[in-house]
Amino acid sequence: RFIACPQLARTVQRCLQGGASPGPQPVLLEFAPGPGVLTRTLLNAGVRVVALESNLAFLPNLQSLENSLDGQLKVIYGDFFRLDPLVPGTVKPPAVCSDKLFETMGVAAVPWRADVPVKIFGILQQKKERNALWRLLFALYECSSIYKYGRVELNVFISEKEYKVLTAKPGEVKAYQALTVLWQVGCEIQLLHMEPWSSFVTNLKNGGLAIPKSKRLPNDHLCLVRLTPQQNLFTGGLKPTNSSTFIFMVKQCFARPKSRLTDRLKSWSLDNGGKLLRELEIPKNAQTRDLYPEDYKHLFEALQNSNMFTETWFYDEVLDSIRNIN
Repeated sequence: RFIACPQLARTVQRCLQGGASPGPQPVLLEFAPGPGVLTRTLLNAGVRVVALESNLAFLPNLQSLENSLDGQLKVIYGDFFRLDPLVPGTVKPPAVCSDKLFETMGVAAVPWRADVPVKIFGILQQKKERNALWRLLFALYECSSIYKYGRVELNVFISEKEYKVLTAKPGEVKAYQALTVLWQVGCEIQLLHMEPWSSFVTNLKNGGLAIPKSKRLPNDHLCLVRLTPQQNLFTGGLKPTNSSTFIFMVKQCFARPKSRLTDRLKSWSLDNGGKLLRELEIPKNAQTRDLYPEDYKHLFEALQNSNMFTETWFYDEVLDSIRNIN
């Protein structure tokens, strides 16, 4: 667990409140607040905070702070990384269901195109960072978990290497991946702040800093990134009901990023792939890694209109892919 120093907490508070529109602000859910350094900074700035903490050692001080305030802070025992676990039966704390969490927060669901109902802040666990990004991605596209309540805004510290992946462009061979395409289609991605690893302390027993190594991409900072779901994400042929198929299509294309898109279409039993690419103004010799994120969305919508994704085998593979990620 990484803990921010007071100076960084003030920087984060300014980032989270910067550019806020006039009027009442949405509640901010802070996960894994630890000793509450940032929590107190936010409270002093007048922010209404819900603290979701899974470490029992930190709860007493947070609860004491809650009791000293008049409803500005609510403390909940729970683990953001164990949100909506796929297990039968009753969910046992610190695992938590989003329905129960949002009910306790007093936040109701709003239409997708409405304003952001909740802001979430935290630091992604480095060991499970990629897995967390995939799980959040599925929830976003399926409008499940936290996204059942609308376009929830994520403000998260992620490693610099993963930030480079999320914001990569075609031609950046080391960074441009399926995760890139799917997050760029789904969200507006904004870099709020970059902070050297040395600004964070940890509660590791040896006092060391668990900086993940990266040979392919720079990784000297943690990056505070705002991920705001696109208002128009579901205005075309893409819908929450078929979004898993879109995710799997992109993943399949990047399984062999050097392959030609026409060959991928043939593998899906589509005989008129060349015609489809001409209609989309995509070069016939284009490799799958040459397409921009919006090209993949347009391709998917065109394939939906062609009734291509009716093969049982395709849906079986989609379900297997979802099951593996979850």
